[in-house]
Formats: sequence, C-alpha cells, structure tokens
Amino acid sequence: MLIDTYGRTATDLRVSLTDRCNLRCTYCMPEEGLSWLAKPDLLTDDEILRLVRIAVTDLGITEVRFTGGEPLLRPGLVSLVERCAALLPRPRMSLTTNGIGLARTAQALADAGLDRVNVSLDTLRPDVFRTLTRRKRHQDVLDGLAAARAAGLVPVKVNAVLMPGLNDDEAPDLLAWAVDNGYELRFIEQMPLDAQHGWKRDGMITAEDILASLRTRFELTPEGGTERGSAPAERWRVDGGPARVGVIASVTRPFCAACDRTRLTADGQVRTCLFAREESDLRGALRSGATDEEIAGLWRRAMWGKKAGSGLDDPEFLQPQRPMSAIGG
Repeated sequence: MLIDTYGRTATDLRVSLTDRCNLRCTYCMPEEGLSWLAKPDLLTDDEILRLVRIAVTDLGITEVRFTGGEPLLRPGLVSLVERCAALLPRPRMSLTTNGIGLARTAQALADAGLDRVNVSLDTLRPDVFRTLTRRKRHQDVLDGLAAARAAGLVPVKVNAVLMPGLNDDEAPDLLAWAVDNGYELRFIEQMPLDAQHGWKRDGMITAEDILASLRTRFELTPEGGTERGSAPAERWRVDGGPARVGVIASVTRPFCAACDRTRLTADGQVRTCLFAREESDLRGALRSGATDEEIAGLWRRAMWGKKAGSGLDDPEFLQPQRPMSAIGG
C-alpha cells in the first residue's frame, strides 16, 4: 500500500502520457508553447504498463487516470488501455482530455476497456474558446463529447475553468447545456500551475463566486451532506436531481486531508501532490534493472514523505517548477 505519515492511503493513480498539447490555453502555457520532453526521456508503453501493474498488484491502486498534456496525442494509447485493462485486479480507468480527436477514438477506447472520460470545455462560445485556447477547435470538442457519450464512456464529465473578463458569466449557461446533454459539469478553480507563473489569487473566480452565479438560475442541494471524503469535487443536485454539478475548490477549499492520489509524470517521476516541488525518480530505477519489489519500495518511500497539504495558504508558497502540462492533471 501507499501510505503517508498522516494516515492517508493512495488508491488513485494519475499517469501523464505526454507533456505535449494541441491547445495553448492561457491558464496553462504561453502562446508559443513550451520546450517538450525529448522522446528518450518519456516512459515507453512497456515501462508505463510495468509501473501501472506494480501499482495495481503490489501497491493497492484501484483507479488509473490517463492524463497529459493531451493524452490523445500519445501513439499507441488504445493498445496501452487494452493492456492495462487485462491486469488483475483490473483497475477502473478514465481519461482526461481536451476532446480534440475524441470523436475518432472514443469507440476504440471504450472497446479497449476505458471506463469513462473527463473533457475540458470552458465556454459555449466559439470566439471565447479561440481566445482561451488560441485555437479554432470548439466544434471538435463538442463532437468528441457526443462521441464519448455514444460510446458509453459515462458519466461524461466536463471540466470548466472560469477566467475573469472572458467566460466568468457563463456558469449558468454551461450548466443548462450540460444538463440538456446528459453531461456532468465540474467547475475547477484556476490553480497556480501555469508555465508563465502569472496566476494571482486576487481576482480569481472562486467556488463561492461560481455557486452564487449558478443559484441565480438553479436550485442547488448538497449531495450527501457537506463531506466529500477523498473526492475532489463538492457536488450538488440541480433542481432536485438527478442532474448534478461539481465544484473543485483546490485553492479556497482544498481536500488535502483526505487526498488519495499519487501521480506519475510522463518522464517517470512520482509526484505526491500537484503543487509539490519535489519528485522521486522511477524511470532511472526501471532502466537500471531494478526489480518490481525495489520499484515498489521507492514508490512507498516517496509517498511516505507526502506533505500535509498543498501549501497554497502559506505566504511563502512557490509554484511548482514544472507546469500542469508536464505534471499531469
């Protein structure tokens, strides 16, 4: 098992498959993009499979989420999902994607064993999408969402980040659209994970701002009380249900005390937290001939040192040196 000194047990593994992305979202990276990892630095499919197998069979992982960058850019993704689905015990598997390319891969991913998807979509307005992402691909994302739903990758969850002066007025419209289309919408507070390090707490759209906006049109009822356990999203029933909406308040109401995640970067580093500035190298152990037992031991030691919280409330907080695209969301 992956236990830390605060009594938390990690059962949810986030695996970044690439640091590359085909969008340039303003809250993630500069318009010109970034210096991508060199191919030899990336884990191979066999190395990823081996680490996932160790995590599942030796370390108690039950959920695997494939992330990026943009994971649909990873060659061999469908085969990798299929190979992970064959593991015993079989982990539940999901994918976080920007949706571009999902229209042509959703059914193959479902057939390979993927259980569901999270798709990022911050706006219903094509012009705002282009401003936010610096790309003209709005319809591709909508088509990808529809394909995921048709392929049975449900519940299809839609992740939205609201930015001041751009889409901060869209919360009710996004929720109405999600309810009409059978998607589960989750708003995420903007986090200090941009490559430019331009994030500022002052002026960010908070969870309370989002809920106040939603309540101008909908009745929201907390689902299952106020405790969310290790789930990142606080959820509400919309107008009595069954539709639900979630808010992930990583900045203003973090869930660190119940966090059950461990993270693996595309170049084989263990991260104990999105906001960690430290990493533990598993790639080096893999390529130097370490046994499964030795790799599991390295992973356990990394997680044992997990900090109590993200440190976002500390006046001395420093953003991670690597941006979200390199860490994996």
